[in-house]
Amino acid sequence: MNILLAAATEGEISLFRSIYNQKPTRFAAKVTFLITGVGGIATAFALTHALAGQSYDLVLQAGVGGSFDPLIALGEVVSVTRDRYGDLGAEDHEEQLDIFDMGLIDANLHPHSGGVLHTPLSPFIGLQQLRQVSGLTVNMVSGNERTIARRTARYGCSVESMEGAALHYVCLQLGAPFAQVRAISNYIIPRDKSQWKMKEAVTNLNEWLVAFLEHVE
Repeated sequence: MNILLAAATEGEISLFRSIYNQKPTRFAAKVTFLITGVGGIATAFALTHALAGQSYDLVLQAGVGGSFDPLIALGEVVSVTRDRYGDLGAEDHEEQLDIFDMGLIDANLHPHSGGVLHTPLSPFIGLQQLRQVSGLTVNMVSGNERTIARRTARYGCSVESMEGAALHYVCLQLGAPFAQVRAISNYIIPRDKSQWKMKEAVTNLNEWLVAFLEHVE
């Protein structure tokens, strides 16, 4: 089995890469690593380039993210099974319009369904066992009460990232099997890094990668 493991930054998956490189035969899959860079534009380019003329059994995006949902524990690894754009559009005075509101794109034009980018049902048990959540992809993460309230009311998503929708869009367009997993590093509240659990989230993410890729089939 061939897997493309993509992350925005090296730090998010460096522990797993070190373990894998020490003994690749320990794992059930051959893993190719891809550091895409931060944000949707860099991610879309990197993934499109990596998938040109090359196929994988799974494109797995792994990273950290913030949670709108207080019921998701900090450090928990979740599977983002649907994602959407959180700040692609226009402001109309106090209202936010997305590209579907503006009539720029039909909300059901492939690969969108109701403005959402869905992950096909995964055959992998390790992914099925994770909490299934919805994702919101933004260029600027939420960090003040007004933005948080607006995005929560409008989209009602569970988690937020800067790259998720790019993965979904590229892979759905190219017909590549994919999944997005994230470890929750912080709750989405007015920005306060003293409350973040980044180290714990990265550790849990990498431990999950080891466990999943040792036995994936």
